[in-house]
Amino acid sequence: MEYIAILDDDETLRKALGRLLEACSYRVRTYETVGAFIDSLALEAPACVITDLHMRGMTGGELQHYLGGTGRRIPIIILTGTYGRGARESCLAAGAVAFLAKPVMANTLLTAISTALGERNDS
Repeated sequence: MEYIAILDDDETLRKALGRLLEACSYRVRTYETVGAFIDSLALEAPACVITDLHMRGMTGGELQHYLGGTGRRIPIIILTGTYGRGARESCLAAGAVAFLAKPVMANTLLTAISTALGERNDS
């Protein structure tokens, strides 16, 4: 069964998002670092990635480019509390399904996940 990967260095947010998605019957794996997530790809790829834009070591945008370079088509949703000019446009142009501001409303996130999973199934 496929899962949704949640990447955020904020433990409280990771747990809250995980609980929300599990309550909606999604299988979830959470990661504090991008490196831990990348290491996990050798075992199983997620159906969708939800990542913070500003992660230590590799940003959400850099992760997006990394995944594209591996040939894996994994839909990505980017969350951020702050972003510079052009970040939204750059991430969406690179293929992000959604670029959402924190705090994100549950229904907004769930709609983005539904879109992401629909895109994955269409490919």
